[in-house]
Amino acid sequence: MGKNYLKPDYIFESSWEVCNKVGGIYTVLSSRAKTLQEEMKDHIIFIGPDCWKESESPYFKEDSALFADWQWEAKEQGLKIKVGRWTVPGEPIAVLVDFTPYFEQKNEIYGWLWENYGVDSLHGYGDYDEASMFSYAAALVTESFYNHYLNSQQHVIYHANEWMCGLGALYINNKLPQIGTVFTTHATSIGRSIAGNMKPLYDYLFAYNGDQMAEELNMQSKHSIEKQTAWHVDCFTTVSDITAKECVELLDKPVDVVLPNGFDDSFVPKAAQFTRKRRAARRRLLEVANALLGEQLGDDTLIVSTSGRYEFRNKGIDVFVEAMNRLLRDRDLKKKVVAFIEVPGWVGEPRKDLQERLNSQLSSQRHTLKERTFNSPLEVPQVTHWLHNMSHDNVLSMLKYYDMHNRKDEQVKVIFLPCYLDGKDGIVNMTYYDVVLGNDLCIYPSYYEPWGYTPLEAVAFKVPCITTDLAGFGLWANKEFGHYGELKDGVKVIHRTDYNYSEVADVIKDTVAAFSAMSQKEVDECRKKADALSKKALWCNFIEYYHEAYDIALRKADERK
Repeated sequence: MGKNYLKPDYIFESSWEVCNKVGGIYTVLSSRAKTLQEEMKDHIIFIGPDCWKESESPYFKEDSALFADWQWEAKEQGLKIKVGRWTVPGEPIAVLVDFTPYFEQKNEIYGWLWENYGVDSLHGYGDYDEASMFSYAAALVTESFYNHYLNSQQHVIYHANEWMCGLGALYINNKLPQIGTVFTTHATSIGRSIAGNMKPLYDYLFAYNGDQMAEELNMQSKHSIEKQTAWHVDCFTTVSDITAKECVELLDKPVDVVLPNGFDDSFVPKAAQFTRKRRAARRRLLEVANALLGEQLGDDTLIVSTSGRYEFRNKGIDVFVEAMNRLLRDRDLKKKVVAFIEVPGWVGEPRKDLQERLNSQLSSQRHTLKERTFNSPLEVPQVTHWLHNMSHDNVLSMLKYYDMHNRKDEQVKVIFLPCYLDGKDGIVNMTYYDVVLGNDLCIYPSYYEPWGYTPLEAVAFKVPCITTDLAGFGLWANKEFGHYGELKDGVKVIHRTDYNYSEVADVIKDTVAAFSAMSQKEVDECRKKADALSKKALWCNFIEYYHEAYDIALRKADERK
C-alpha cells in the first residue's frame, strides 16, 4: 500500500451482481471481497438487489442481529432491506434492497437527475428503469447507514459498478459530498453496443462520437448516465488499458486509475485433490462425448473448450468454430480433438436419449469392470441439451453451414454444451470450475473483452490458453512476458484487429496442431508457466490499484469538507 495513501474507514460498494450471479462482475466482486474483508474487518459493505423476495438466495445468509438498531430504523424510514453475509470466501456483510417501491417515484427521480446532472432518461427502455431504481435504493441505504453510525470525521467511500449504479453515485455526490465516490465501468455501454452491432470498433475508435453513436444505436439513456457519472465522481476507473482508450474516445473522459481484475485462488484444489479432480473431469467429458457420438475416444484425446457469455462475435465463438473447421483438414494434427463450446444458450431441457445412454454406462460400470460403449451417434450429435430455437441458434447454424456433423472418420468433434455449468445441468452435472480442470487447452479469441476472466481462470487451473490482444487480460499477459505471449509461456496471445478474422482462425488451428505434437515434458512445462502467470494476478497483487483509487476520491472529498 502506498505510504501516504488515505485509507477508507468504510466502503459501500453497490452492484447489480452483489449476491446475484449473472456475469463476470460477480466474479470480480466476490473474489475481491476476501482481500478487502481481511483488510477492513466488516467495514466493507456490499449492496445488491433483492431479486429473491420471499425465496431464499443461494448466495446470501440473512442475519437479523447485524446492525439490529439500524435495521429497525431503516425499516421505519420505508427501506425494505435484508442484512446478512455474502456466502463467498471472506463472508463480507451484504445488504439486499427491494427497489420496486421506487418505480412510482420514477418521474420525480429522473427529473431530479436531469436538473442536476443533465442525464437523459427519456429514452430509457428494457433494464434501464430497473437498474436506476435499484441504484437509487442502494444510495438511500448508504445515506441511512451513514446518518445512523458515521460522521464527517470518518473517511468513507461509495463505489458504484457499471452504468447500472451510476444514479446512486450521483445521488451520493449531491447529498453526501463528504463521501468520496468511485465509479468503475467494466465495459462502456456504447463500445459493447458498437462491437455487438458488427461495426468495426478499434480502427475507427478515434473517429466515433459517443453521443452520436448512442443516438444511432438507441442507447441514449445508458450512455448518458454512464458519461455523467464518469464526469462527476471523484475517481473514474475501468478494468484495462484497452477499455481506458474507449473511455477517452466515447465518454470524452480519461480514467483516473486502471483497476485490473484479480482473482482469489482459494477455490483451486491442491496437489492430490487437483489430480483426482482433473481425472474425474476428463472422464466425465469423454463419457458425454462418447455417448453422444457413439465413439470410444480415449484419454489421449485432446480436450479443448471455449466458454463465457453467448456473445457470438464479441467472445469470438464464431472464430472458434471456424478454427475447428479448418483443423479438420490439418495434416499436422497428431491427436483426436473434442472441442466443447460451454456457452449458456436458450436451453430447453437435457436430452433424454443422452441421459439414458449415460445412465446405462453408469450401471454397466457398476456391474462389470468394463464401460458400456456405443457404436452409433445420437441424432444431432453436436448438442447436449435441446434448445428452444434449434433452427435459429448461431452455433448450430454455423456447424450446419460448414457441414460439421461429427462424423466417425473426422479427427475433430465439436460439441455445444448450452447451459450454465452449476453441477445440476442434467448431463455433465459438474460445476464450471470442476469442468475447466479437465481441459488440455482453452481458447478465447475475443473481439470485445474489457478484461477476460475466462483465460485467467483457465491458467489458474494450470490449463494453457489462447486469447487475443483485444482482451485486457491478453494485453496484461504481454506486458508481463515482455513480448507477445506464446504457447510455451502458458498463454498464446494472438494479434486481433477489426478485419483479420481469417488469420486469427488460422493461428488457432496451427496452435492446436502444434500443441497436439508436444511431448509430455513440453506440456507439463506449459502448464507450469500458465500457473506461474496466474499467481501474478492474485488480488493481493492487484488491490494496490484500489487503494490508489480510494486515495484520489478521499482527497477530493476532504477538499469539499
